[in-house]
Amino acid sequence: MASNGFWASDLRPSGPIQRIVSTVPSQTELLHTLGLNQEVVGITLFCVHPQEWFQQKQRIGGTKNLKIDEIKRLSPDIILANKEENTKEQIKELAQSIPCYVTDVDSFATAIAMIAEVSKLLDQSEEGEKLIASIQSNFEQLQQKPTERVVYMIWYNPYMTVGGDTFIDSMLAKAGFKNCYHESERYPEVTIEELKELQPDRILLSSEPFPFQQKHVEELQEQLPNCKVQLVNGEYFSWYGSKMVDAPSYFKQL
Repeated sequence: MASNGFWASDLRPSGPIQRIVSTVPSQTELLHTLGLNQEVVGITLFCVHPQEWFQQKQRIGGTKNLKIDEIKRLSPDIILANKEENTKEQIKELAQSIPCYVTDVDSFATAIAMIAEVSKLLDQSEEGEKLIASIQSNFEQLQQKPTERVVYMIWYNPYMTVGGDTFIDSMLAKAGFKNCYHESERYPEVTIEELKELQPDRILLSSEPFPFQQKHVEELQEQLPNCKVQLVNGEYFSWYGSKMVDAPSYFKQL
């Protein structure tokens, strides 16, 4: 299974990787699962899992607003980034002096491939294989056939949803949902008028990147009385890596 990951420049780690900066929350959690506690020296403001790392590790800015000078001061052997989460210009600048590996995840399959590739790159193949086996086993037990038509909201004012070329779309299908915007690309804007015409079975309001709350549920429910509107934990739909182990049990609850 091929990964979509790539190096941002010709630079590669020159020896054993002992210092890692992670610029993506879900991949930070993955590094923890792989047992790389001492090696990870820098994480973003949004890397909230695990909690002890969030409290103890050096913060290097937000995913799209990295503090480049602070990252350089940490002297990492490698930066683990992501094509969508991070800003191309910042990663290219960092890659001039530090090896930067950029993951590109747009489906369940590429997420599994990413775990395998990152594990191998960081000399943790055995732990990576265990994690992949757990994820695949849990999803095999789920065996949901997509039936309910849903719209998964990631942003408010304007409303934005997810297209078929995203990791979230892939996870929606695994959870037993048909994405009403599967034929669209990336993150299209949605209007109330469109939703009234679509008449989805459910509208899922994600906890991230926009933090939808109960008041938003009530606002939409009033506009679409025949559709079930509910809040969902976005981490289980959008975090590729360790979070995928527990995603099937969360999907069952929905």
